Amino acid sequence: MNPPDRRLTPCREDLAAAHLRGSVTASRYAEAEVMQVTQASAPLRRAPDAALGYETELVFGELFDVYEIAQGWAWGQARRDGYVGYLEASVLAPAGPAATHKLRVLRSFLYPVPGIKVTPLGFLSFGAEVVAREEEGAFTRTSAGFVYSAHLVPLGVFERDPVTVAERMIGTPYLWGGKSSLGLDCSGLVQTACHACGIAALRDSDMQEKTLGEAISLPSAAQDYQRGDLLFWPGHVAMAQGKGLMIHANAHFMAVTSEP
Repeated sequence: MNPPDRRLTPCREDLAAAHLRGSVTASRYAEAEVMQVTQASAPLRRAPDAALGYETELVFGELFDVYEIAQGWAWGQARRDGYVGYLEASVLAPAGPAATHKLRVLRSFLYPVPGIKVTPLGFLSFGAEVVAREEEGAFTRTSAGFVYSAHLVPLGVFERDPVTVAERMIGTPYLWGGKSSLGLDCSGLVQTACHACGIAALRDSDMQEKTLGEAISLPSAAQDYQRGDLLFWPGHVAMAQGKGLMIHANAHFMAVTSEP
């Protein structure tokens, strides 16, 4: 039997999720405490060490099942894509009412009042989830502050084309493990674009290669790739745009780029 993928299975030698009792061995088991991210984005790491690189990110409002909080770190599993790791506990709060809306633009400022001539509280990134309350003029009061209403859509409203979503990210800096509109890596771009269209996508490129879509025969020419085809090579993924072009977040240009 293959060992469980620790990226997707909340188990350590000393601790595992209670629902895994009987399927994995650990010294103890814990029930999840559901918490949510309270800042624009938060890096998830493989160990409780801020010097480590990102494994992935969670954006504002994402839910996180916490199995342990120790020495300022929360260990658990992201609800959106199942990724397991450590978040700094300071970025989390107990989950409140279920989100109703999400951010449809790359970024939007949060304001303490429904107006623009004040210092913003911060900002939200694409895909952030909030509880929308009453509208006041052109703004909506949310669980995070006031947001320009046109920048929000209900959670159940989805984009139609993942490639179109990805194309809006062109020029966004490359960030290993990044999954926000401030910085993305290759699989983060694909996952974010798919999520916006209501398509479930795992986080890493090897996971996506195994679970997204179905394998097709290699086209004889670049022009034959269809818009939305996923192109994989070791450690990397890109999306075909059609007409011989592809879009990907890459470390060569350190940005999301479109190229032949």
